[in-house]
Amino acid sequence: MDRAARPLVIVTAFTASLLIGLLVMLWAMGGVRGVTAPAAIGGPFQLTDQSGATVTDKDLQGRPTLIFFGYTHCPDVCPTSLFEISEVLRAMGKDADRVNAYFISVDPERDTAAAIKDYLTSFDPHLKGLTGDPAAVQKVITEYRVYAKKVPLKDGDYTMDHTALIYLMDRDGKFVSPFNLNRKPEEAAADLKRYL
Repeated sequence: MDRAARPLVIVTAFTASLLIGLLVMLWAMGGVRGVTAPAAIGGPFQLTDQSGATVTDKDLQGRPTLIFFGYTHCPDVCPTSLFEISEVLRAMGKDADRVNAYFISVDPERDTAAAIKDYLTSFDPHLKGLTGDPAAVQKVITEYRVYAKKVPLKDGDYTMDHTALIYLMDRDGKFVSPFNLNRKPEEAAADLKRYL
């Protein structure tokens, strides 16, 4: 290649990669018409809390919301995550009354409202557990793009593989980002207060 042409090729390649990056960014932000944006996280649902009350997606509005998907027979990830959420709620003090915190079961066969009520006695009282019939639970699992799969065990019992993210939803019920619990509860509480 001619030495004089080499800088031109480099500049052209750099400009092309910049344009491609810009188009991808515009597409992701919904700025390119005619191109479908990635599917949103969240959507309409109707479940039952541990006291038997109906909870819908409308109940997410007006407050920031933390949502964790799990199940009461979970041996490690679920109780650990719910304990960490409880610590954040405790660190929020009275502001915890201005936040929704939901534990949504991915195991409706075993997680009745009564089972969830008993399970949640170990955690912060602001945490509400949600369950429903298998179709209603599957609907919310799909809307939140949660991975959940029953894994049979040798003794005839089963466990559940599932997504272990904490979803942060804003006051309009829109997904913000996964909520980071890998920090001091006070730091996480200060972050959550920004959405009040």
